Amino acid sequence: MLTKELLKDIVLSQKEEKENKESGVLREIHNKIDLDFNHIIIISGIRRSGKSTLLRQLMKKIKNAYYFNFEDYRSLNFELFDFQRLEEVFEEIYDKNSYYFFDEIQNVPEWERYIRTKFDQGKRCIISGSNALLLSKELGTKLTGRHLRYELFPFSYNEFLIYYNKKASVESFTEYFEYGGFPEFLRTKDKNVLQELLRDIIMKDVIIRYKIRESKIVEQLLLYLLTNCSKEFSYNELAKTFNIGSPTSVINYIFYFEDSYLLFTIPKFDYSLRKQLANPKKIYFIDHGLIRANTASFSSDNGRILENIVFLQLRKKYKEIYYYKGEHECDFLVREKGKLIEAIQVCYEINQENIKRELAGVKEAIQSLHIKEGKIITFNQEDTFDNIKVMPVWKWLMK
Repeated sequence: MLTKELLKDIVLSQKEEKENKESGVLREIHNKIDLDFNHIIIISGIRRSGKSTLLRQLMKKIKNAYYFNFEDYRSLNFELFDFQRLEEVFEEIYDKNSYYFFDEIQNVPEWERYIRTKFDQGKRCIISGSNALLLSKELGTKLTGRHLRYELFPFSYNEFLIYYNKKASVESFTEYFEYGGFPEFLRTKDKNVLQELLRDIIMKDVIIRYKIRESKIVEQLLLYLLTNCSKEFSYNELAKTFNIGSPTSVINYIFYFEDSYLLFTIPKFDYSLRKQLANPKKIYFIDHGLIRANTASFSSDNGRILENIVFLQLRKKYKEIYYYKGEHECDFLVREKGKLIEAIQVCYEINQENIKRELAGVKEAIQSLHIKEGKIITFNQEDTFDNIKVMPVWKWLMK
């Protein structure tokens, strides 16, 4: 429980900070968000990806929108009934309006009850959080069909170019390839920023949130997965490797990582859902700069870094992404509206030693699954082999 006096201090200081901070790079999803659409708007994404900045950008469309950031350490003991006092403070400080912006609202127990009340009163609620399930699960229960969720990732290559005022080229992509897209890290180039971020997420979004006792095993598992990014894994093998009694525990841990937007898993494609669930999955991370800063052995593996970048671009656009494995392998299959539409192979550099293998994977996927389009994404090569286009990644990312 918080006093009205403390809430007023917090709101005033946050208002001043909001007004004095620069708007930052206009994010790609900014113009997709309609604040007047009659749904609760959820913006979810990993910590430090720029959610607060995006909220400030959206608030510029609205005069005197109410705003509260629950990451403020002074709001640690905020409870459901404190919203009433917060309302009174809002009306004292701001002109009366119908727009409520709440940052990291999942920190408040039963927050969804208050948001439901505001929605029923005809108010517009725009909320952000770093926990995908907590946001969508609670609103899915209380407000089925009445919310829209947008995901915010660290800077894309295009946003990176805007941030540095550069043009698309192999030279500028080489920088992005090295640093990734976390805004705070791009300001400082200090790896400690990304190392501390990873520790924060493990502790706050996984260990504390899910009350995990085996914290050391969770940390070791995540570091192992970081060094094996873009590789296949099985829950049973991970359970054996880390001497975890049940694969179910491993499934839970990886789910917690996914829910915090640290990583993503994709299945091997199969028309049988049962087989698809049983097959090993592949793993990718939210940002390649985060990988480089927290691993030693993997950070120089350019091929897998490139594959991670391609995956992230696909993940922003499509919900159904798979890998293919028959006699040969293909890195990505994309399905949209129930139909496989594209097969993509990622290869850092095409040469005489690997060209047959790389082409074979795309061709087999296309032929066996009747896919119309296939391509190979490279670091900086452009060509065509047997109607398979080879594209430099920096050009492909700009499409």
